[in-house]
Amino acid sequence: MTGASDLQSLYPFLHGKAQDPARLADGLAASITEKARESRATNERFFTEQGPALLAAARALAGVYRRGGRLFTMGNGGSSCDAAHLAVEFLHPVTAGRPALAASNLGADLAQMTAVGNDVGFGHVFVRALGAQARRGDALAGFSTSGNSENLLAAFARAREIGLVTIGFTGGNGGRMAASGLLDHALVVPAASIHRIQECHVTAYHILWDLTHSLLADDRGSAAGEERE
Repeated sequence: MTGASDLQSLYPFLHGKAQDPARLADGLAASITEKARESRATNERFFTEQGPALLAAARALAGVYRRGGRLFTMGNGGSSCDAAHLAVEFLHPVTAGRPALAASNLGADLAQMTAVGNDVGFGHVFVRALGAQARRGDALAGFSTSGNSENLLAAFARAREIGLVTIGFTGGNGGRMAASGLLDHALVVPAASIHRIQECHVTAYHILWDLTHSLLADDRGSAAGEERE
């Protein structure tokens, strides 16, 4: 959580005596420019350093679909929105000629989530659903900006037992997810800001989706000529 001192360092022009409107407007405009610069720099560093890792994850996911498997996704808070977004990209492709592919967001069932959370504990909400639905050869993608989400770690451990391909989207130093040995593919955004990490995650999983479809299309000899609607 961002504290008062953190906010003051981010927006020094908002603290102290009453602000001159013109000075305030200039300060806010400068903060927009700086945050946009940080976002671009974070994306550039991530894709420069981890392009091969992203391609490897796409190859693995294409292999899952090639063998008739499916993708499961998970995340908490804002990352749950990324998990839902990734799943719907595969279920409802926005590119003409690309088939829908089986994907399921483990956080989509509110009744199941609240039942397990209430009766057993929130740390079990993903592992319970995964254990009931996943089969060997499927894939699991999880989003955690810190890499320390207990319920994701529990689900990744279960995924390893079942025999799933595991992909983790995280940030900072990767946290416990990256260090756990439970991830086949760890995509770590080198940033401390949750916002910069999540912005990079969005671009990364859009590219993951695109690469996976391109690899599958290449199997059919039709990678060329695909056009966006």
